[in-house]
Amino acid sequence: MEQKGKELYGEGFRIWKENHELVYKLLVHAVGDKTNAERLGLDLRKGVLLTGPIGCGKTCLMNLIRFFRKTDRYIMKSCREISFEFIRDGYEVIQRYSTQSFFIYQTKKKPRAHCFDDLGTEQNLKYYGNECNVMAEILLSRYELFIYQGMMTHLTSNLSAGEIENYYGNRVRSRMRQMFNQLSFDKNSKDKRV
Repeated sequence: MEQKGKELYGEGFRIWKENHELVYKLLVHAVGDKTNAERLGLDLRKGVLLTGPIGCGKTCLMNLIRFFRKTDRYIMKSCREISFEFIRDGYEVIQRYSTQSFFIYQTKKKPRAHCFDDLGTEQNLKYYGNECNVMAEILLSRYELFIYQGMMTHLTSNLSAGEIENYYGNRVRSRMRQMFNQLSFDKNSKDKRV
C-alpha cells in the first residue's frame, strides 16, 4: 500500500505507524475479509465514514484503498465540487449522484459506489432562489438505494458525529448510522502536509 501511495503521491508518502490499525481496518473492509471484519466489528455491507482532523490523510487513504477493493471500486468526488455542479446544473446534480435506480432496475446492474470527500466543506446553496443542502439530499436518496439495492457510499469528513447532526439534521445522521462503519483518526493526529 505504501508503494502505491508513493506512485500516486510521490516518494515522500508514507503510512505512519500510529495509523497502522486504522489502515488495517480499511484494508479488511476493502478486500471483504469476513472473519476479520466480524472480529473488528465492521459490517461489509456498509460503507466507510472516515473522520479526523485536517491534514491527517483521510483523502489519501480513501483514494488508495479503492485500488485494493476486489469489486465495486468507487469513484472519489469532492463535496465542494458537487456544490459547484449544483450551482451550474441545479437539481439534476442530486439525481446524478443519488437516483440511478431506474437505469439500474432496467439493466440489473449493481449501483455505482462513490466516496464523497470532505463532507461539511460545502455550504447550503441557492438555485434560482431555492436553498438546498445538496449533500443532505444526496445522502437521503443514497440511503434508500442502500436499503433497497445495496448501493455503497463512503465519506471523509473533519466533522464529528455531533457536528454532522447539527449541520445535516437528525434524519441524515440517523440514516448515516445505518449506512456507515465509522472509522476515525486520533483527534490529536497532526497535519501531515509539508
